[in-house]
Amino acid sequence: MTDLPAACPAAPAPVPPPLRALRWDDSPDGPVLVLLDQTLLPGEEREIACTSTRTLVEAIQRLAVRGAPLLGLAGAYGVALAAARGCSVGDAAEELARARPTAVNLAVGVRRAADAHRHHLAEKPGDLDGAAAAALEAARALHREDAAASAAMASHGLDLLDRLLPGGTHRLLTHCNTGALVSGGEGTALAVALAAHRAGRLRRLWVDETRPLLQGARLTAYEAARAGMPYTLLADNAAGSLLAAGQVDAVLVGADRIAADGSTANKVGTYPLAVLARHHGVPFVVVAPTTTVDPDTPGGADVEVEQRAAHEVAEYAGVAVAPPGAPAYNPAFDITPPGLISAIVTEKGVVSPVDVSGMARLCAMSRSSDETM
Repeated sequence: MTDLPAACPAAPAPVPPPLRALRWDDSPDGPVLVLLDQTLLPGEEREIACTSTRTLVEAIQRLAVRGAPLLGLAGAYGVALAAARGCSVGDAAEELARARPTAVNLAVGVRRAADAHRHHLAEKPGDLDGAAAAALEAARALHREDAAASAAMASHGLDLLDRLLPGGTHRLLTHCNTGALVSGGEGTALAVALAAHRAGRLRRLWVDETRPLLQGARLTAYEAARAGMPYTLLADNAAGSLLAAGQVDAVLVGADRIAADGSTANKVGTYPLAVLARHHGVPFVVVAPTTTVDPDTPGGADVEVEQRAAHEVAEYAGVAVAPPGAPAYNPAFDITPPGLISAIVTEKGVVSPVDVSGMARLCAMSRSSDETM
């Protein structure tokens, strides 16, 4: 019998280029902030060139750019854009900061770049070019820090999963989108799942579709497919039966604002997942950078929850699915109380149990780190 030639090893799958949800471009016509229009994904990858605060605010409000950490970057770069183009930095900062009220990162990013601009002018009155450069460097520094925070959260989160779920691969359920499309790096909760995948410890990523705007179906599935992750999409209301069937080892979500007591505001639909996870004894883990923690918000009842237009619920892909003029309850976020959260993973480490004292220690660590930068 003739020996068959050894099969050639399969060529490794090509690695897609990193997603760039946001970038600064010094074009010949003046600086612009370039955004990947997330409303068109996954069908089309098209960029928007923002030349003014107004166009950036519109992009933020219609969710062309979204996700708490990325909104912080957009806010900082937006201030830098206004400064570079000779517009009022104060007016731009005010307009940007109120573009979406729930995500605290937006105001944090705006304040950081505006402070850099103001401090430069205080030291060198009249040096507008230098002040614009200081604002841009503040935005770029925040961008670098967010990428580093993303990598640290992925590492801390994977370590936590391995402690909570020793000796096996992980079946993870996530909600909304928390990957590179919301971050200067690889994301928050999805970055943890990606770390598990790269380590050979992701058995299945369950992706909630995330009604009404389908950020899970359109964006998380898109990112998971690009990364070669084993994923399955499900309707939001199928999560309960999935947990009841014992098919989920942990729930991983992001956050748009974390109050001083550990209450978490995240995409609407997160709170029911936390209730289901608690009922079924499944860890419920929030992954977010410390820029998302707002010590000035005492608890969940103090978070301003953004209410969005009725047509987002009454339409599906632009086609009416309800009678004309149907009223709709459409909060963008809901609040998960700390008692339902197993742990909060940040770039500084893991908070567990989630309570006022744990959050105070986290805030103290964050302040100490900021002071040494």
